[in-house]
Amino acid sequence: MKNTLLVFLMVAMLATVGTVFAGGQGEAAAPDDAILTRTIEASLASEEIEGDFMTVWAENFADHMYDWSDGMFQLTVYPYGGLGDARDINELAQLGVVEYVFSDFAWIGAFVPEATVFGLHYLWPRERPAEVMEWVVKNGDTMEVLERAYRREGLVPLAIMYEGWQWITSNHRISTIDDLRGFDVRIMASDMLNAQYRALGASPTPMAYGEVYSGLQTGLIDGQINPLFAIRSMNFFEVQDYFTQIWAEVFVGIPTINMVFFDNLPPEVQEEHRRWWADAIVPAGEWIDERIENDLAEILERRPNIEVNEISGAALEPFEERARQAHQRFLEIGGPLAAEIYDALVNDIDRATAALGIDS
Repeated sequence: MKNTLLVFLMVAMLATVGTVFAGGQGEAAAPDDAILTRTIEASLASEEIEGDFMTVWAENFADHMYDWSDGMFQLTVYPYGGLGDARDINELAQLGVVEYVFSDFAWIGAFVPEATVFGLHYLWPRERPAEVMEWVVKNGDTMEVLERAYRREGLVPLAIMYEGWQWITSNHRISTIDDLRGFDVRIMASDMLNAQYRALGASPTPMAYGEVYSGLQTGLIDGQINPLFAIRSMNFFEVQDYFTQIWAEVFVGIPTINMVFFDNLPPEVQEEHRRWWADAIVPAGEWIDERIENDLAEILERRPNIEVNEISGAALEPFEERARQAHQRFLEIGGPLAAEIYDALVNDIDRATAALGIDS
């Protein structure tokens, strides 16, 4: 009932936004040259708040498309909460109520389970992950498989974006795998993430993004997992004493467009979408790495008693061994193309690290 009502309200609210090319189950597109003579207006719902990665880079994309089209392509970006929570906005894009959504692999995985391949632990190298991701998008086979999976649900992925490494925060020190036993930690709603953290011995608890702070504050959960910029912007650090990096999981964002809307755009506009996002992966990675460095410095200035622990070397081996045991679970729950996308991604990352001269 909640989702049905939300969709109804969004349809009513966005009815005033004129779109030349229909989304969802809309009518046929205007001629290919309409972009030269008529305005395209569309909406993008971001999973993150104003100033955070997804919203910033969605706004950069909107500015680029406006300039590239001489003002004929007008994209409005709605930060987190403007059009609903993370699950809502993915559904709105699937239905074509909004034309674009920028969210992570876990929330979109409720519709496209193959996307949760990006939540598998210990796939990406610690060195130059954004460059590896760019190589995968531009040269690999993963995006072709991913797009087939997305199109099954009426969506098209435009790229995969590196948003930094996920951090575990807690109110107890985590130094060994045993320290995760029974740890009640908030994760995004994803069967695959649930399997990954259970393999590490934790007790994962899915929870909406906007509820995490109060959950930590009241002790409903013991800790949470997010990229560092989110820990800073959502103030989770105010109620957590330990930050732990186990180098397991890169946070992957996926800019996505409604399939019917995309297919009805002129070919040159489609190509510009794909080109811009692929070319943005490394600059966006550099932007977020600098942001993370500054955020961590600010966090430690405000709460100098926070303990930061980066686990590496032999101490990391038990984490990796346990985590890899859950990869088999993805092949069981990752959708019809699970085996194909898993093989493609593993192979693409191997090829990328070799091409870039990176030790995996």
